Amino acid sequence: MSGSEHVAETTRRRLEFGAIVVVGGGCYGSYYVRQLRRAARADAVRWERLLVIDRDPHCQVASMTPDRASAADDDHVELVVSEWSTFFRQYLDAAAADRPASQRDAIVPSPLMPHLMFEWILERARRRWPGRDVGTKPLDVVPPTPWQRATDGGPHYVSFATWICPINCIEPNVCPHTREFRDWSLPDTARAYVAAAQGRGWMLAGPVIFHCTHRAYGVGMFDTAEVVAGDDVVRRAAERSAAEVLVGTMSHCHGAFERLVVGPPVNHRFAGSGH
Repeated sequence: MSGSEHVAETTRRRLEFGAIVVVGGGCYGSYYVRQLRRAARADAVRWERLLVIDRDPHCQVASMTPDRASAADDDHVELVVSEWSTFFRQYLDAAAADRPASQRDAIVPSPLMPHLMFEWILERARRRWPGRDVGTKPLDVVPPTPWQRATDGGPHYVSFATWICPINCIEPNVCPHTREFRDWSLPDTARAYVAAAQGRGWMLAGPVIFHCTHRAYGVGMFDTAEVVAGDDVVRRAAERSAAEVLVGTMSHCHGAFERLVVGPPVNHRFAGSGH
């Protein structure tokens, strides 16, 4: 981070969080913890709890010592030894049940994680409607991005970058690689994708967007409330009829799209069949 960026960071209003959840305690997670501690020392960020989720009790974060310069006692960094999916099922279920308690929470994703937020929404739909067919299908039309890759039964990865971006890129208005104005943003692309699909008569709902944006010192996050709200979108779309919803976790430049499909309610499935 340059000197001018440091000045810009420290002159902003301090960000206040309840819990910050960091996905992974390895090379990426430990980097995010170090950067957040630097932000805390500069009074740019304050949190009540900083949770690092990793199944390995001996991950890199486990060996990091408390940063006593960040708070009176310690900086409230806690390693939670758990599989990611198990943790988020419990954490996001609790957030959905008590929304005010998680209103100031945020999630720091890992570049290497599976599509965890989509997995929670998918599982949540299956638990909500146990008698209905709930799953994912490939995108019928590929998104208009320079780079993309479909996976077998999983996310459709997209990017506006055909080059490798550094982990600490904050996606400024002027792209550090092209040195030109960044005139793209994946959330806008996702909204346009859904609008175009609806214009073709495809009743695609959403998009549900978990937008990872730079918050401080090179660390990107999206709010827990966004994930809970995304579950609401799916519930409303499929409450009374079959539905398809575009769900995506993304920054301005990189992302993963998935198509969540919910079949018709059981009492509608055989309507008009004579049975």
